[in-house]
Amino acid sequence: MISIISFILGPVETNSYLIADEESKEAVVIDPAWDGAKIVAEAVTRNWNISNIWITHAHFDHLGGTGEVVDLLDTRPSVALHPEDLAMWHAQGGAQLFGIRIGHVPEPSQDLSHGQQLLLGSTQFEVRHAPGHSKGHVMFYCQSAKVLFCGDVIFRGGIGRTDLPGGDYNTLIESIYSQVLTLPDETRLMSGHGPETTVGVERIHNPFLG
Repeated sequence: MISIISFILGPVETNSYLIADEESKEAVVIDPAWDGAKIVAEAVTRNWNISNIWITHAHFDHLGGTGEVVDLLDTRPSVALHPEDLAMWHAQGGAQLFGIRIGHVPEPSQDLSHGQQLLLGSTQFEVRHAPGHSKGHVMFYCQSAKVLFCGDVIFRGGIGRTDLPGGDYNTLIESIYSQVLTLPDETRLMSGHGPETTVGVERIHNPFLG
């Protein structure tokens, strides 16, 4: 069984997730957006050991706390990113375009690819490549927990913006239909911004899908 702790962090209120396998106490951070110390402190309180950082995409508001998380841990965690977002990662996610400065960003140590299987303790996650918001955007699907960490692909009543470098509206819509709406209706959608929703709700009520 996994536990999920959510944080709203940073200048654009990004959702970051700390998830853990309760049996092994192994934990993963998905999109450490900002204030890495808050995430690490929560893990310490729960006696969880952060072994990996999984990045949905390399916009600054999803990676701003990565360096702090890494620096505060005794054992360096793996940092996983899709290689098509690596150039944007090296540019600190475009932070300077918005007049924002972030700390150092450690080099990713694991490449993500579509269909790749990741383990958190004994719990399996599937990597789903879903470009459109960025070229290397990925989502993390846990079938056993019926949850999809979908980054900025889809929100409650909305979709990711496509006017930034690497964005493409038609590609994003195709990603949603092929990688999100193919999942069971009861699947929880844990987005990069805003409240959670489900596949079933968005299938019926999302105004961008129809």
